[in-house]
Amino acid sequence: MAPEPQTSPTKGSPAVTFDPTEDDLRLLRRAVDLALEGRAAGQAPFGSLLAGPDGSVLAEDHNTVLADGDITAHPELKLARWAARHLDPATAAGTTLYTSCQPCGMCTGALARSGLGRVVYALSNEQFFAENPAGGFPEVPQLGPGLPDEGRAAVAGYRP
Repeated sequence: MAPEPQTSPTKGSPAVTFDPTEDDLRLLRRAVDLALEGRAAGQAPFGSLLAGPDGSVLAEDHNTVLADGDITAHPELKLARWAARHLDPATAAGTTLYTSCQPCGMCTGALARSGLGRVVYALSNEQFFAENPAGGFPEVPQLGPGLPDEGRAAVAGYRP
């Protein structure tokens, strides 16, 4: 049985209603399976896969932060990097990243820069933190601008 359509806000844009298809649900279940596989291997319980427009799985991974000794070894970030290396922009724009939990801020930035078409997640950050109230990280103060003129000179004319 398919879940009820969900409405969720996306940063900087209005709320979007998501009514998952059978393919969405199948691929989300695989992302959750990847999270369970990672957890069984002693890793944090997060899994993701990247699907092409036809629903075929292009790449998949789970969290390997502990095994790699790398705080950035989130599956969403690893797949965003994979897509940026292996897919042309038009192909990347047609993909969907399916992930067991809503991407963190670090991964969200990488996903935006990789040009992927959309992200579909099984569990929201709000739901994750309700399940894990002690989870999360402290905010790191960001202070500035301290040298706006010098900083501006370094980026003048640069267009990503």
